Amino acid sequence: MARLKRLVLPGQPHHVIVRGNNRQAVFVTDEDYRFYLEKLVELCERYRCAIHAYVLMTNHVHLLVTPDTKDGLGRLMQGMGRYYVRYFNHCYRRTGALWEGRFKSAPVDSERYLLTCYRYIELNPVRAAMVEHPAQYPWSSYRSNGLGEDDPVVIPHPLFQALGQGDKERQVAYKALFDRAIDPKDEAEIRWNTAKSWAIGDTRFKEQIEQATARAASPRPRGGRRRGAAKQ
Repeated sequence: MARLKRLVLPGQPHHVIVRGNNRQAVFVTDEDYRFYLEKLVELCERYRCAIHAYVLMTNHVHLLVTPDTKDGLGRLMQGMGRYYVRYFNHCYRRTGALWEGRFKSAPVDSERYLLTCYRYIELNPVRAAMVEHPAQYPWSSYRSNGLGEDDPVVIPHPLFQALGQGDKERQVAYKALFDRAIDPKDEAEIRWNTAKSWAIGDTRFKEQIEQATARAASPRPRGGRRRGAAKQ
């Protein structure tokens, strides 16, 4: 069966996941994390992509990124893969693949899921029992989005900026979002659709994507008649 064309919509946020091959560690020292983030800033500028939220875990990466062009996201992730693999293999005297095949990505319905995706990404270290609060984890966008720390990686999305009139007001509103847990259904929607490269959003959003891309944005029901249907 032919592989579906990746769903990429210029100007739309996308949730992106890339994992280490066989779940192996892709970050070992603080310098590894810093190198990845520095290169991410450089390539986002080159390929016209904006990162709104991110987390670098030991063996995988989550990004919430809006590309300006149709090929921007693919070029960004391909470039990151090449540069980082070269760096990592040199540092640790290894050869071969580092990442687990293609990166996973899904366009995100801004109105319904954008801020939930922010939280989903930045809560990864909490779900992994690495920290009790996202502010305690140094390799994510939470300290920028929630605490106002300078982070050259992060470019706020307009819906994030709409949380308040100024930085302080936005930070208070953003931190308040973390006072409640993410709805398990929303969490499952984000996880499953990203893994399968389907759109994250409601029916209206998915229909709009299908009209714009001529590509299915969600799985179709299996064809054929159910057993026993002829007897009804």
